[in-house]
Amino acid sequence: MIMVGAGGMARSHLRKLLLQQDTTRIVALCEPSDAAYAQTAKLFKQAGVAVPPNEPDLEKLLSERAGALDAAFIITPHAFHHAQASMCMQVGLDVLLEKPMVMNADEARSLIRTRDRTGRLLTVAFQSSLSPYVNHALELIRSGEVGRVVAIHANVWQNWKNEQRGTWRQNPAMSGGGFMFDTGAHLLNLVVRFAGEDFAEVAAWQDNRGTDVDIITSAIGRLKSGVMVTIGGCGEAVALGADVKVYCEQVTFQTDVWGAWLKMQMSGAKVFRKLTLPRSLGVWQQFVAVRRGKVANPSPPEVGLRLALLWDALKASAEQGGQPVKIE
Repeated sequence: MIMVGAGGMARSHLRKLLLQQDTTRIVALCEPSDAAYAQTAKLFKQAGVAVPPNEPDLEKLLSERAGALDAAFIITPHAFHHAQASMCMQVGLDVLLEKPMVMNADEARSLIRTRDRTGRLLTVAFQSSLSPYVNHALELIRSGEVGRVVAIHANVWQNWKNEQRGTWRQNPAMSGGGFMFDTGAHLLNLVVRFAGEDFAEVAAWQDNRGTDVDIITSAIGRLKSGVMVTIGGCGEAVALGADVKVYCEQVTFQTDVWGAWLKMQMSGAKVFRKLTLPRSLGVWQQFVAVRRGKVANPSPPEVGLRLALLWDALKASAEQGGQPVKIE
């Protein structure tokens, strides 16, 4: 496989990837920054693994090696996702694509068409979608065992405004949004996953807090079934954290936006009970399981489309001062 992008997030994924030598061999990197490539090379050396060569031009890399490749992990700024994922699928590669999938709903529909035309696997690398904990909760919800979903309340916070100051993440042309479309994309994805259906309408308010992108978001929404959803994001907090609660008729689920853990409060219980499941080595391990047919794709581009539709509507409502926006 190849890794497209070798920045800080790529290195975070790579630390777990290098523990999976039995299933995965990284044969090349695609990174335009010499400094980023040098930092990433150190991780290979520390693990005693040969450092893959770097080809900054993805089109050249694919033309030279496409016949010897089977998959790509794309971990680049949001604005590049659509073109890079399309290019990889068109030469026959399965793709694990870093979140958020694309910049808007039109790009999401385009990727779905490319996936359908090429027959390749496309999985969006949301930790929550690939989390054994979240998928366990979803199995219980979809089976009807815990009753219907009644409401969803989700909140995420981080000192994002200061931590990302001056980076591409606060450049709307590159990022497509601010805190709610970056760290908050984990929240939006998890809400969409738990909802399991489309939103009918949303109303949102956003404050840029003196920047070019959203820093604080407050939103309410209604699913087509009538279920109510509240969404909150504060990118000017003193720490990083999240809280998602899914209220069902017989159980309340609680997790964070990354699906790192799961708690359940049963009917009549006064406290939440924390579940313990086998440890995961991250999104690539789950992607490999999907490729081998062991599990169905839990994070397909259709989920990315639902997220994009929700994000487009949140932005549209905020631009209108919180006027409700219907989602077609």
